[in-house]
Order: sequence, then structure tokens, then C-alpha cells
Amino acid sequence: MPFVNIRITKEGATADQKQLLIAGVTDLLANVLGKNPKTTFVIIDEVDTDNWGIGGDPVTLLRKDKQHSQDS
Repeated sequence: MPFVNIRITKEGATADQKQLLIAGVTDLLANVLGKNPKTTFVIIDEVDTDNWGIGGDPVTLLRKDKQHSQDS
């Protein structure tokens, strides 16, 4: 009974995209590992960018800095 937990930042993944992600991961486990899709669990956690850090900085700040650099 596979359990897959996917974490993405909370900023615009549509319901359709998430459905495709769930279906794709389920298919991958079935095709590669022979797992039963009916007993495969996939959970998508959406994390606010203020709560996701990379290299000591929150993603919110990193994205603002990146946008500022692109605008300059």
C-alpha cells in the first residue's frame, strides 16, 4: 500500500493539475513497481511560501528578490 506525499508551494496549481499529478504518480507506481492503483495513496500538501525556506530565506522573499532583479 504505497503512500506518496507531495509538497508544493501554495500558489496556483489548479485542481486539474493536481488531479493529473495524482493520476501520474499512481500510474508511475503501478508501471515501475507493480503497485495496485486501488491501494495507492497520494496526498498533495500546499505550503504557503512564507512557510517554505530555501538557503535560510522564505520563498516569498526569494521570489520578490528574483522579480526585482528581472524588473531591473
